[in-house]
Amino acid sequence: MSAMIPGSAPQASLELEESYARCRRVHREYGRSYYLATRLLPAHKRRHVHALYAFTRTADEIVDAASGGDVEERQQRLEDWAVAFAAALAGTPASDPLLPAMCQTVRTYGLDLADIDAFLRSMAMDLKVTGYATYDDLLGYMDGSAAAIGAMMLPILGVRPGADRAAALAAARQLGHAFQLTNFIRDVREDLERGRVYLPEEDLARFGVTLDGLRRDAALGRTSPDVRELIRYECRRAAVHYSAARVGLDLLPPRSRLCIRAAYLLYGEILGQVARADYDVMRGRVVVPRHRRAALLARAARRL
Repeated sequence: MSAMIPGSAPQASLELEESYARCRRVHREYGRSYYLATRLLPAHKRRHVHALYAFTRTADEIVDAASGGDVEERQQRLEDWAVAFAAALAGTPASDPLLPAMCQTVRTYGLDLADIDAFLRSMAMDLKVTGYATYDDLLGYMDGSAAAIGAMMLPILGVRPGADRAAALAAARQLGHAFQLTNFIRDVREDLERGRVYLPEEDLARFGVTLDGLRRDAALGRTSPDVRELIRYECRRAAVHYSAARVGLDLLPPRSRLCIRAAYLLYGEILGQVARADYDVMRGRVVVPRHRRAALLARAARRL
């Protein structure tokens, strides 16, 4: 047996704690609504959600054109990130300060590496796929970009004694779809600026919307009547996913149920704000006002 390097264990512990702290800062900066909800979790679970969020956020940032470089360069960075994660998980010193926390979270809860692979495949799609012909095609993307995250969250959240774990997993995946589609609805203009359209082409055609029409609305900062009807339709579709996910809340332990109910209400309220704006998503990014977020958090607590 090799001798332990003096001070190595405390140093490793400090590195891990700093990694979790970095993940928390990433989550707090970029995932405001979700971050608020996770504050309702017990501290020993909260840090693992921060790690999962920071890992997925970093991959998303890598593929974003704003990160710099052409498609090939960003693809290489994503592949390097995946290789660095796999190496860190195998015990190689992490090359990125966020990775020790994610690796520890994977080990602690036995997260399914197939879900991580599915997520990274969807991130790679963002590098070359700019649109989706049908909603089934989009669901194929969201299965990795969102449903897989819901599946990874479930072991961290836990399932109450006697609950049907398969039903809880199905609901978690549905909630991932609901949250992702909510983002697509809210961020149509931003996604256009990135050269992507996540609303299915068959839906655009249903309402007589063209890609040029979307771009024109985005450039003018206003939403034409046909695009408003398209957004209304997508909001109804998202509501179906929220409804399918709702049954899963009662399958979670009390503190986890409180957290996810809060996230459910906060994200759902984004759609409420879109409706109040008469589905005008091109004028500016729809946000949930701070006082409304506080009221929803209080409502979540009352229903514990």
